[in-house]
Amino acid sequence: MMPLSLADIGDENIIKKIGGSADTKRHLENLGFVVGGSVSVVNTLAGNLIVNVKESRVAINQEMAKRIFV
Repeated sequence: MMPLSLADIGDENIIKKIGGSADTKRHLENLGFVVGGSVSVVNTLAGNLIVNVKESRVAINQEMAKRIFV
């Protein structure tokens, strides 16, 4: 298990755990990051990640990416 921030670009990953406070978890769930769901990193830009999750592209910062474990 590793944080999403360390995942390779283009690899399909399964979300295993979401860390952080209850508000952080709820925010990530609202964006589509749920345990058991798939996520792939499309690109990184200045430490931020663009990811595909639930057939949508979402941009998240490095701190949020560190709370998503794949």
